[in-house]
Amino acid sequence: MQLANTNGQKQFYIATANLLNFANPGRIYYDNAPAYDQKAYQHKLTGITELLAKAHADIIAVQEVWDSTALEALAISLGFKAEDVVIPLASNDKNSVHTQGLGAQKTPAVGIISRFKPLECELLEEVVAEAVIDIPDIGPYQRFNRPPLLLRVDAFGQPITIITAHLKSKRAFFLRDENGNLLEDMDDPNIRVRAKLRSLCMRASEAASIRMSIIERLQHTREPLILLGDMNDVTGSVTTQLMTETGEVNYDKSMRDVALFDAARIQARYGWMKDVAYTHIYQGMPEVIDQLFVSEEFLPDSKFALGHVDRVDYFNDHLKWDYSDRVIDHGIIRAKIKLHD
Repeated sequence: MQLANTNGQKQFYIATANLLNFANPGRIYYDNAPAYDQKAYQHKLTGITELLAKAHADIIAVQEVWDSTALEALAISLGFKAEDVVIPLASNDKNSVHTQGLGAQKTPAVGIISRFKPLECELLEEVVAEAVIDIPDIGPYQRFNRPPLLLRVDAFGQPITIITAHLKSKRAFFLRDENGNLLEDMDDPNIRVRAKLRSLCMRASEAASIRMSIIERLQHTREPLILLGDMNDVTGSVTTQLMTETGEVNYDKSMRDVALFDAARIQARYGWMKDVAYTHIYQGMPEVIDQLFVSEEFLPDSKFALGHVDRVDYFNDHLKWDYSDRVIDHGIIRAKIKLHD
């Protein structure tokens, strides 16, 4: 498959997808989850391929992957090369300093598939010191549970920084011992609230740390940045806005330099897809928790614009299927970005 460079235009598609525990066949990823047999693995691989093929993306950010070889198989089935896959924390390479070839451990990893030449790769493993907070009954939150991945690429001669993240979920975080046994009564409503507070604090700390990494990349530069992934909360939530600070621009125009903008709201064709914009169904309610944000360089009315978001699409019809028939439980969000000549 060729890059989306139609009629000499510099344009590309970028998408994000949560792959719902995508792992090699025969490997146990959670103690309480059965391994995929070959048939189940092939069904999942084929199903994800069919969904992502419709997006025709040149860059795909992924979450919930356990094995790099599984992701490489997906990349190849989509017309990429195995070497287009970047997912250090799920590596099946025995020489990996992160995994020793065992793939992701205890929690799945995020990754990026890209047709563009990589210029830089970095894992954001440590929470920035200024973003470290004490989690109730646990203590300082100093390391990401699922470290975000930063990949800087050369897109038609234009360096672009891509960051994909999978923030802590809203699911209540109950205390457990070293063997994983519960230390709290999950049925106690007061304890449940405290457990949800822990999750919120973790997600807030992660969001603040990502924000500080973004500021470091964007401040006083003209190089664009795209943040995308499973943020586990809606676009207007406190934690998501903590990462983007879009609203600050209304009071201080200079904030454009470091703010991020919801691609769906600044797209050239805004409005035509808004009624079907959801990426997840939580407790029966559709919501957008998989998001894509861009820096000022893709803001159409900026004097520093290097391109613009032409359109944003949501692929979510599969979320209407019975749960047992879904190979993934999140929608796919894709943006078409055109660079100026």
